[in-house]
Parts: sequence; structure tokens; C-alpha cells
Amino acid sequence: MLWKNGVELEVYPQETGTHSLKIFAKPFKDKTEQYSRVLEYSLKCSSVDKSTCLPRALIQPVGPSWLSEESGILNALPASPIIHTDDGRCIVTFTRSKNLDLFATQDSDTSTVPDWKTRGEMAFHDGLSRTQQILLAIFCFPLLPFYLCYLCFAKSKEKEGKPDTLDQKKEENFEEVNGQPKFTADQTDVKNSDGHHPDVLYDDPYQGEQVTVEIHPRHSTPEIENKGSFRKDDHVTVEIHPRQMTPQMEYKALFGKGVKIFPSVMGQENQGFQDDGEEKPSLGEQYLFAYPWDKSSLKSMPVDLRQFKKLDAYAAKVSTRSNVEGLVSVLLQEAHSDLEKVRAIWIWICHHIEYDVKAYHNEALRRCEPSDVLRSGKGVCAGYSGLFEKMCSIAGIECKTLSGFSKGYSYKIGKILKDTDHAWNAVYLDGKWHLLDCTWGSGNMDESCTRFTFRYDEFYFLTHPALFISEHLPKDHQWQLLKPALTLQQFEHNLRYNSDFYTIGLVAASPQTSVIETENGKATVLIESRSPTLFLGDLNGVKENCLIMLQKNGVELEVYPQETGTHSLKIFAKSSNDKTEQYSRVLEYSLKCSSVDKSTYLPRALIQPVGPSWLSEESGILNALPASPVIHTDDGRCIVTFTRSKDLNFFATLDSDTSTVPESTRRRHVWRTCRGSQVELKIHLPHAGDFALHIWTKKMSDAGANHCALSYVLSCQNESVQWPHFPQNYTNWEDGFELVAPLAGVLPADREVEFKLRLPGVTEVSVECGKKHKLALSGDGFWEGACHTSGASKVTVEISKNATTFWSLLEYKVEMH
Repeated sequence: MLWKNGVELEVYPQETGTHSLKIFAKPFKDKTEQYSRVLEYSLKCSSVDKSTCLPRALIQPVGPSWLSEESGILNALPASPIIHTDDGRCIVTFTRSKNLDLFATQDSDTSTVPDWKTRGEMAFHDGLSRTQQILLAIFCFPLLPFYLCYLCFAKSKEKEGKPDTLDQKKEENFEEVNGQPKFTADQTDVKNSDGHHPDVLYDDPYQGEQVTVEIHPRHSTPEIENKGSFRKDDHVTVEIHPRQMTPQMEYKALFGKGVKIFPSVMGQENQGFQDDGEEKPSLGEQYLFAYPWDKSSLKSMPVDLRQFKKLDAYAAKVSTRSNVEGLVSVLLQEAHSDLEKVRAIWIWICHHIEYDVKAYHNEALRRCEPSDVLRSGKGVCAGYSGLFEKMCSIAGIECKTLSGFSKGYSYKIGKILKDTDHAWNAVYLDGKWHLLDCTWGSGNMDESCTRFTFRYDEFYFLTHPALFISEHLPKDHQWQLLKPALTLQQFEHNLRYNSDFYTIGLVAASPQTSVIETENGKATVLIESRSPTLFLGDLNGVKENCLIMLQKNGVELEVYPQETGTHSLKIFAKSSNDKTEQYSRVLEYSLKCSSVDKSTYLPRALIQPVGPSWLSEESGILNALPASPVIHTDDGRCIVTFTRSKDLNFFATLDSDTSTVPESTRRRHVWRTCRGSQVELKIHLPHAGDFALHIWTKKMSDAGANHCALSYVLSCQNESVQWPHFPQNYTNWEDGFELVAPLAGVLPADREVEFKLRLPGVTEVSVECGKKHKLALSGDGFWEGACHTSGASKVTVEISKNATTFWSLLEYKVEMH
């Protein structure tokens, strides 16, 4: 059974035991016969379903689908691919596309009836062409006198025992509801396996009398009745099968081509249907969705938003406001299926009804009648949902208004919910109930609840119930549409996931409760995402005391409150493809801290995120080590290594909130060595404390500014640490050069100092220390030698590549006595 975006495959083994199930597939556009094996299962069968036997002659796929629509068969019913019939009769209806020839066959593995005869047992109810009608009239005209005599004889027999008036008969057999026929006497409840009525069945003891059929064509409202007259495009077939009548005696009212069903029975496919008071089946297992969410889809039914592009644009521009019925009539000119009708109504309300902020604060100002909401263009949640229900009713869609508890504009974590405070809707589509919220789909209020802003939110249209429950708890628990259902206490304690959380591409978070506690002064939050996402943490309104560590499919966030008590933790996110600076708040926790971790301090200068991640790799820093974003060092020294991408310029800074060492000097506490694409950073901290190491990058071809590609936190608690900075290197220092000794930029006075450097491509090296000392090239490629610092204030290393011109490469200071 093909879906729009997939397939459902049912397997019925005919023997018990272990079977091999292989599934093959190919793109629809592939016109070859070549399928590729994509899945394989080992299927264990403990019992055989003897009630289901699929004929070997069955051609796959089965049932209505996008493939049958591609072939010209539209709106096919029944929707189920299997039709169970007790009396051996059934009806299949569909709309065929223009200039489509078709025929049907009944195939069987066991039947002995010839194929030509089974074709004769099927009847196509289709209109005849004008030529066919003329020919039929010519051939049938000689039989007309005999037919009239038969009708007169049959009519005289049937008058015996009949009611005195036609009105008596009408009162016995059906009543009028909203100007439409509704059968009430002896109406049966025969349904196909998909829940639809195969035809309209009723007892008519007075056969032969006039039957009135009232039909509302596709683009009309209930007030515009059409009795017995049809537009050119409205083709209707109605079949009435009295119970005791044989197929040969069936009365058929044929009006052109195509098939429609009585509105009172199949209202979901007819414009003029309104809710006639009949209850849908009670919410059973077939209506429920699994909880928690399976992370498959944000919607409760397959929806391709691209197909709505034209309809959405049309509905958003409709300006009719004279009355609700007229508005619906205009909207449905471009909406044909039930889903399209619901979509058009939803789009119009979300783009034209403004939330009434004044009425929100003053109940006396609230006007929730659909006509009032339409006229004023404003309403609170009850007005939104009431208008939506009214418009759906006019359009022939079963809809309900639900009330319950919400985590909306004024909700605060820890709030005890006592009274219901919100209303939304449920609509019946494709055999299931689905949830939506026009109020929240239209826009939002600010934090102070004083100003409303139109901001269309697709998330609240046919939202998956397992996601909808995060912010909506209906008073009647069955309208959660979930298995299992949640209690009010669970709803209060659970973490709130707003629409931005899911629309950005996030799928889950832990902890799942809105109130969390620190453990040893630290709290950890994990968030899972479908794609690379950027995050920010906010503790009590300040973006500090949080470590954000990006992962390929999410983030790990560590929080270190600096005071005990209750704190507010807010998490913001945006897609990595979003080039703006705008982050959306996606989660909020209430954080209880019983103790402070004094060993961990995060510098305010720290740039998030920290540690190696997909973001640092995108910036050209690959395979960075250490993997941990926090480096603890006892002696104040550490090393960071990574592979840099081609043509990448970079530099590093060492930042601190408390250090008195100038920023330019702190930079000289980081020494870089490049060997091809491999980079090594040596860090010697100037003193104990907590520092932020930032590595800034920019591609050589990029005209923009440098940006921070990788951050680390360096922590040293050893108060005796006091490393000097590295020597001053000049622009002649090239990638590939390596300094082994001395690393300290300040040399001891009156001391013999050993030098060792690797300098590829250099022909001569000397050390200027009062007088020049040449270094010798060793067998392993290092320039080595020594000089005495007596009487010198500085020492300079000079190089030459042609033995005639020398350049200063490094400069050291000498300690003063």
C-alpha cells in the first residue's frame, strides 16, 4: 500500500515457521524493470491467518495511492485495499481524468467462472456520449409502448396499502436537518472495512413512489440548495438498494458522470454537510498515537506543505468578511479534498484574526461568537476555536472544540494548574482525529502579555499528539489521542517543548522535567537534534557559567551556578544554516543548586561553544586534541594539537578575567609549531588561575575578519606556577620552523645557554649575544650551539639563506641582576 512518502507492507505467511522477507525498490522515475534489494528480514510465523488469502493473480500495489492518481483514477473509494462483503456485492467509485479509457477484470486463483463472464457481472455507471444516447433512443423507441403498459400495471399494484399522502411517507422515512435529507427510519449501519458506507441502505415498504434527493454541489454552502439541477461540472451518481430487493430491481438515479455519496452519510466529501448531531465512534485504539513520540514526523498525518503553496497564498489573500458562510464559500473555491478545506480555513484564520489582548485581561470585553470574531477580526482562544469549528461545519468537516490546560503566554515553571485556560480544535480526517491550535498558529504575545504580533507558526497545524501534549492538556483525557495518556501532575512536571524547539530541528532533551537539581555543583542538559545546530545558554539572564559542547546531532550543556538557591536556565538555539544573529528560546528549566563547585570557574571572556566539534571542523580545524573542552594542568603547561585545512591562517589568544598580564604579553604565552598541515600549540600559563584559549581562523581567500573557531578552558590551581612568555618571533619565522630550546623568552644572566632549532632551507644560523656565535647543523637536521649571556641584555637568533644576508628570527630578554 503506497503512501505519499513511503509504503506500508503487510505480509500473510501461509505456513508456520521461519521465512525470508526481502523488499525491493526503485525510484518512480526509473522506467526500467530493475528493482534493488533494500531490506531483508527473517520472519517467524507461529500461526496462519486463514481468513486472509491474497490471490496470486493480485497485481501490486493495492488500494488508492499516488500511483493510481498518476494513472488518472482520482478520489477512489473505498480507501481500504481490502473490501469485505457479506452478500457478495460491493461498489467502487472514483473520478477518472479526461480522455481516460478503462475496463475492469475480476481475477481469481480458484474460480471456475470464465473471465468473460466475470466481466459481465460488473457494471460501470458512467454517462453515455451524445452519439451513444441518440443510437440508444433509436433502438429502444419501438419498445416504449410496452414499457409504459408495464409501468401502469406495476403502479396499480403498488398503491394497495400505501399511505394516504406523500407527506405521511416522508415523516416516516426521513427528516430535514439544516435543509438536508437525513434518513432516520430503519437506517442500517452497514460499513466496509475502512469504516465507509458502501451505499445508502434503507427499508422502503412503498417502493415505486417518488424519492427526493437533495444534493449540495462542491462549491456551494448549505443555504444554497440545488434540487435536481446541476452545474456542468457536478456529476453525481446515487444508488439506493432497498434491503429485500434483488440487484435487477435496484433504483438508480444517474446524473452525469462520476460518483458522490449522500451528504448525510459521507459528509466529509461533500460541501453542504453540517454536523447532524450523530456521534463519531468513541475514541478507541484506532484513534490513538503512541507516547512518547517516535521522532518520525511533526504531523499526525502525511502532509506535503509544498502542495499547499498555491492554496495558502490564495486563502491568505481572501478578504471576504460579510458572513461566515460567504467566507467559507469563497475559500473552498480552491479547496477540494477534506485536507485542503481544513488547510484553507486554518490559513485564513491564522492570517486574519488578531489576538484580543484587551479581552485577554478583561473578561467582560470578550466576544467569542464566530460572527463577532469575524466582524471584529479579533478574539481570544475560544473565539479562534469557535470560528474554526463553525467554518469546518459549513465546509462539511467534522470538528470539535476542546478546552483544557496550557503552557502558554503567562505560564511559569512550577505553576499549579487548577482551572482550564485555553481552547483548541480536533478535526476528523482520513479516519482519525487530528489536533490543531489556530490561536498559537497565528502569532504570539510578548513577555508582558501586552502586545500581539502576527507570526505564522506551521507547527500547530495537525501537530502530532505526542508533541501537542507538551503544551496542551485537554480536560477530557481521551482527547490527548495518546496511549498511554498523561495525568495533570505529569503535565505540570514535564519539560515544555515549544514550537521553535521542533521547527529548528531538535527532537529530544534530557532531563525531561522542568525542575532539575545540581549534583556536586553541576547540572547537565543533553539535547538531540536532526542536524547541526548552534546553542546559547542563559543563567539568570546572563550568558555565563555554562559550557556548551556541540555534538554532531545535538549538544551537551554543563551549568555551574556560583550561588546556591533557585536559578532560571534558558537555552537558545538556531540552525547552523541561519546566518543571522537571531537565536530562539527552545527550553527553560528551574535549576535548584544546593552546593557550589568552587574548583570550576568559567571565564566571562570565554567564547562558546567550547571544545572540538563539527563547527571547529567547518572552520578548518580538524582532529583537535584534547577532546575535552576543559584542560586541567598542575604545572601550568599544556599542548593542543590539530590538523589545519589548506590555506588557513590562524592565531591564538589567551584571555582571562583576573590576570593583570597585558593581553599582548599573554599572547606570547602560546607558541605555535607547524609541520605541514599538523599544528602544535604549546601553552605556558603566566600564573595560576582560569584562562580561555581561543583559536582564530580565516581562509587566505576570505576577505572577511577572523572568527573564533575553537575554545578551551585552561585551569591551573597551583599557586607556585609562574611561567615566562616565549621569545619574540619575527615575520621571518616560517611554517616548518621548530624551536626546541630555549623556550623561555627570558634567559638567565651570566649563564651558558644551549640552542637547538630545526630550520629547513636555512644555510647559516648564528646567535648574537654581545658577539656572534655560529650554530652547527647536526646530522639529524637541527641547528645546535651555545652562547654565554654575560653582559648581554638581549639575545638574537639570526638566519641566512644565501650566506650573505642575515635576518633576525627570534629575540630573547636577559634577566637583570
